[in-house]
Amino acid sequence: MTLWIDTADALRAHLQQLPAWVGMDTEFIREKTFWPQLALVQIAIGDRILLVDPLVPGINQALAPLLSNPDVVKVMHSASEDLVALGWACGTQPSPLFDTQIAAALAGVGGGLGYQKLVAEITGVPLAKGETRSDWLRRPLSAAQLEYAADDVTHLGAIYQALSARLDALGRSAWLAADCARMVAQASDAGGERWPHLSMRSAQFVDADAQRRLLRLLRWREAQARASDRPRSWILDNELALTLARNPPASRQALTRWLEQQPKAPRKLADAIWEALSTPLEDEAEAPLAKATDQDKQRLKKLQDAVARQAAALGLPDGILASRRWLEALMERGQWPAALSGWRREQLEEVLAPLLPPAP
Repeated sequence: MTLWIDTADALRAHLQQLPAWVGMDTEFIREKTFWPQLALVQIAIGDRILLVDPLVPGINQALAPLLSNPDVVKVMHSASEDLVALGWACGTQPSPLFDTQIAAALAGVGGGLGYQKLVAEITGVPLAKGETRSDWLRRPLSAAQLEYAADDVTHLGAIYQALSARLDALGRSAWLAADCARMVAQASDAGGERWPHLSMRSAQFVDADAQRRLLRLLRWREAQARASDRPRSWILDNELALTLARNPPASRQALTRWLEQQPKAPRKLADAIWEALSTPLEDEAEAPLAKATDQDKQRLKKLQDAVARQAAALGLPDGILASRRWLEALMERGQWPAALSGWRREQLEEVLAPLLPPAP
């Protein structure tokens, strides 16, 4: 039974008595904004599929108690962006969370599986994906959109039960719970990444002073994008940020002249860019540097090979144990990053420790 829910009272009525878990998904638009615009929320409760219209006043407030209910597991697939959309619209995150994409990887079914492939793998049901890029903000939604939206939660129950059983048999249910809790915490983090320059591969090819200037610009861009609700690249794209960090203008006037020569430069933000570029951050002396020495590359390759061997021994797909970025953070800081804490560190420390440089 698929129901269109467009009043807060109707939603609250359906959420009065809840089972131990519900399936959830969202549709959102994020092309012209920093924050996702929540356009639809799908909820599977037993044999009922609720298609909830979050554009109606009061709906999001009525949805929030379900999201934060500690006694109801929210089963979702590849939920990281959905969490941000729900958190921004409803003021709270879905928790506890059971992410079926992560669960499939930890259960040895496959890494990074899309919902369509996972449904086929677990249930044998083929799903169409014809409405992926629809305009979900329009009203009324088409019959094809409604069918697609319902399909996205219809099979979550079967997947949840199958993967839960596999994880229990492997003794990895706690692994999934830890990974999902970390995902929710990351989506709730209002401050953004502390060292965003490390995520830019090109940063490793500029000197330390330029990397610190790049860090200043990226921190400013993040705050500006969040405050203005505009995509980061609309504020200042990566190429312009790196160019300014590598060759900073000598004065505010020189910056203005340079911006006027760039087709996509944010000329109206010249004052803010100059202040960000020229004002040191309180913690920038602590910033790790992106590196690209041959020695670093060789050490990283050895770490990756060791992780691959350990993943194979555990029957896990490549990438689930440790990403390149996490290993680089481990090398750069000499400390285990939060992403490699818990069960990952338990599985990796013995094999990686001999490959790491001695602690200072």
